[in-house]
Amino acid sequence: MTLIPQRTSMTASEWLMILTLSIIWGGAFFCSEVAVRELPFFTIVACRVGLAAIILFAITRLRGIKMPTSPAIWGAFFLMGLLNNAIPFSLIVWGQSHIASGLASILNATTPLFSVIVAHFFTQDERITPARLGGVVVGFLGVTLMIGGDVLDQIGVDIAAQLGCLGAALSYSIAGVFGRRFWRMGISPLATATGQITAASCMLIPIALVINQPWTLPVPSMGAILSVLGLAALCTALAYILYFRVLATAGATNLMLVTFLVPVTAIFLGILFLGETLEIRHIAGMVMIGLGLVAIDGRLLKKQKG
Repeated sequence: MTLIPQRTSMTASEWLMILTLSIIWGGAFFCSEVAVRELPFFTIVACRVGLAAIILFAITRLRGIKMPTSPAIWGAFFLMGLLNNAIPFSLIVWGQSHIASGLASILNATTPLFSVIVAHFFTQDERITPARLGGVVVGFLGVTLMIGGDVLDQIGVDIAAQLGCLGAALSYSIAGVFGRRFWRMGISPLATATGQITAASCMLIPIALVINQPWTLPVPSMGAILSVLGLAALCTALAYILYFRVLATAGATNLMLVTFLVPVTAIFLGILFLGETLEIRHIAGMVMIGLGLVAIDGRLLKKQKG
């Protein structure tokens, strides 16, 4: 496999994958809202990753892709599953049980900030530049404005829960930097996604069995079942194939920009399907996010200098 050097800017196809990821993960909110009414969170997460692993294994078999057998590679898959699924999923659900979802969303939007710092110290080709750092800060402020700055009044309340959400963002950023190695090891994005989700399943399914005892739960409705299937097939299986494809060529910092776009797509989905209204702060926040993304991408600024 030919290794592709990573770039600070992204191609049109990579931006399209980032946008698709934001739509998929923005839509995950709706699926989760339906499923959580009837199923405990850990059961939902365990079904999500377990079914996604089955789907991904089926795809790898159909495409004739062989999964790695090296214990070292599978150890890396388990560490990736821990950093990218088990730890952040657990911290987020615990944090959101104590603080408002708006504040949790803002804290989650710190992921690109952590990614810039982590990538600067642990990579050679994703160094901090004034434009990238400024773009991340502007994008973060845009997310805050769009969600509503009044949620920041809760800062200082339930510090442990807020630190938990920040810990989840840090875990995602470390996973993004750590996950770069799979492409350089010659492992395809599909095989990497399959390995990570399988490893996450091995960790999360036992937790659900012990804590929720799902065999004692009432049979869920068809709506809840379809929501879990959507979470597994689209928001996990497809999403992580795109995730590792972007990570392989564009790097961790660019990939984590999706956390800025998820609130944008969630708002548009709410307008389209829930009858919500577009407010001035939403538009202003989106403009700031757009400016931040332009600064991080860098190409427009380079053209102006030229």
